[in-house]
Amino acid sequence: MTAKENGSGRVVLAGAPLGNVGDASARLREVLTSADVVAAEDTRRLARLARDLGVTVTGRVVSYFEGNDERRTPELIEALERGATVVVVTDGGMPSVSDPGYRLVRAALDAGFPVTAAPGPSAVTTALALSGLPSDRFVFEGFLPRTGSHRRSRLRELAAEPRTLVFFEAPHRIAGALADLATAFGADRAAAVCRELTKTYEEIRRGTLAELAQWAAEGAPRGEITLVVAGAPAGPPPRPSDEELREAVAEREAAGSSRRDAIQAVADDFGLKKREVYGLVHGSR
Repeated sequence: MTAKENGSGRVVLAGAPLGNVGDASARLREVLTSADVVAAEDTRRLARLARDLGVTVTGRVVSYFEGNDERRTPELIEALERGATVVVVTDGGMPSVSDPGYRLVRAALDAGFPVTAAPGPSAVTTALALSGLPSDRFVFEGFLPRTGSHRRSRLRELAAEPRTLVFFEAPHRIAGALADLATAFGADRAAAVCRELTKTYEEIRRGTLAELAQWAAEGAPRGEITLVVAGAPAGPPPRPSDEELREAVAEREAAGSSRRDAIQAVADDFGLKKREVYGLVHGSR
């Protein structure tokens, strides 16, 4: 154990309720009231959480979110060097899981300070358990790329993944994401959209990707969304349309691959013969 680990400076990652404040642990109350510094993703939400929990945060409260974490992390390391206990809390769930926290964890460990957790709810495992899909093996992919072409490219890479997949997605992008998933994974692949977990209007909608895409297209669902998708069955992923294959080749070329290599890679991705993809690409010119 280093000298710093013997001191009092430490980081505590505190799991916050996803929506129902009744899920808060006694440990969360304890660390919030005893912290020297609370680094909160949203200071207003922290104030509301503290009020709902009936606790008073006496330590210094600072904002810590994606966008200011690079600048704020050195300040928090300085607080650790002064012996402070720094508690990191997000709007809901565990810090550093597609939320602020990782940068501070890495910096604190590199500087020799201990990092611990007051574990709490996680949208990833909650949605997985409620989805009705296999949960013995799964992979968490976080947020998909925002733009359609990048998202479709990433989904093609994931189409053959045999484990259950978990994604986060924004309400205004969920319809497009589900449509692209149905194309890349197959319309009949099972999935579940988990919305507003543990809140009053919690909704778990299960069905095929095609069914869920149609539902979302009829009106964007509101609230925070976790999407769970069944893993790929044995065998190659479904064949995309000719236009999608041409687009996949173009995307790989745009990323720096030669046309020859791009055609070979797309053929390999979908279990196709190289000459089939070659004919599509050159026949379209």
